[in-house]
Order: sequence, then structure tokens, then C-alpha cells
Amino acid sequence: MEQPRTRPLGHARGAAADSQSWRQLYFWAGISAVAFVALLIVAVVLDAIAPPPIHGGAETLEFIAGHKAVYVAEQLLWTVPNILPVLVFVTLFVALAPLNKSLALMATVIGALPWALFLAVPVTSRGSMILVNLSDSYANAIGTAGADARLRYAAAAEAVIAENNTPAAVGVLSALGILLMSLTMLKGVLPRAVAWLGVAAGAVGVVAEALRFAVPEVYLVYGILMWAWFTAVGIALIRLSRRTPRADGAAA
Repeated sequence: MEQPRTRPLGHARGAAADSQSWRQLYFWAGISAVAFVALLIVAVVLDAIAPPPIHGGAETLEFIAGHKAVYVAEQLLWTVPNILPVLVFVTLFVALAPLNKSLALMATVIGALPWALFLAVPVTSRGSMILVNLSDSYANAIGTAGADARLRYAAAAEAVIAENNTPAAVGVLSALGILLMSLTMLKGVLPRAVAWLGVAAGAVGVVAEALRFAVPEVYLVYGILMWAWFTAVGIALIRLSRRTPRADGAAA
């Protein structure tokens, strides 16, 4: 009589260790997704308190001089948290790879890379840290020579502002990544409601990013859907971490 095949004890212990590591990854990625949205909401509040000009180099530099602390905080909140979605997408790959490795990997690369690139882009669409230095130089320019210098600083600021108002391809890719990851999510692991929310956010986002300044109303809808998706994914990952057995429990 053929004996049933069993996995070696060492393999079982390795699987248990993997379960423990993925449990922690799911939890912290979930926290990161929720924190990402929370930090962006704070940035929006600061923007509402002191909205920076979107046109006029001299006006923008003078605004920054009068609201430097709020402006710097807002720019940091638009930029630094962009590392958090990278962790979220990588974690989603780990969770969804057993369902469709190819689609999950494509979604991770297309979805995570733009957020990482946002850290290297010198503008945030609502300003730039570059303008803070230009504002200081603009404010310190005095005398006849200073008038010419102010014109140069204002012109430089205009160039930065123009870049802020130019749609970026990375925005389209980030929305496409959400769409592809959500299509993978439809196959299981995470709630289907979260997946359908991501499909809607990704589809609307591709159009909204491409027409960001032509039809800003669509971009507003995308922003709300995207934030809702990240929040829902964060909650789902935290719940998934609780369902994932601990190493000691898995080994028992």
C-alpha cells in the first residue's frame, strides 16, 4: 500500500516562518495605506488654509515668503508619503501572486514605479520645494541690481509653475497600476468590493490623469476614488494579517 506523501518537517517550519513574515508585511502595508490617505488629507487641509497661487512667478514667491512654514509642510506632505504606496503594491503582489503571478507582477511594476518616481520629480502639482529657495533669494534681492535679479527669480518660478501645470505620464501609469492590481484582486484573497472599487478608480484615473487640466472635475472624482481604494485596501490588508497564522500557530 502506497504511503501518503508528507512534507518534510523543515519545509513546514519554513512555511511557518513565511507565514509570520507575510503577516507582519500585510499589517504594516495596511497601516501604510491608511496613513498615506491621512497624510494627503492633511495636505489638502493646509492647501485650503493657504492655497498657493497657480499662476504668476512673483506672486508665488511673495506668497511663499509670507506662508513659508505652511507651504513647506504642504510640499513635504505631497511628496514624502509617496513611498507608502510602493510598499502597498509590493505587498499586494505577495498576497495576489498565487492567483495570477504575471498580472500581479505587471500591476506591481506599473503601479509602484510611478509613486517612487514622484519622489524624484521636483514638482507636486501644487508647488515645489525649489520655489522656497527662489522665494528666499527673491526676498533678499534689493537695490537696482536686485530688481533685475527679482525678474530672473520670477522667471525661474514661472518655469517651475509651468511644470506643475503639465500632465505627467507617471500619473497615468499609477492609475493603470491600480486598475491591473484590482483586476487581479477580483480572483480572490481580498474582498471583491475592494477590487471593484479599484477597477472604477483605475479606469477613471487613466482618463482623469490624461485630461487633468482640461477636465479637472474628472480628476477630483478620481482623487476621491483613489483615496477610498487605498483606505479599503489598507483595512483589507490589516484584516488579512489577522487571518494569517503566526509561526507558532502554523507549526503546531
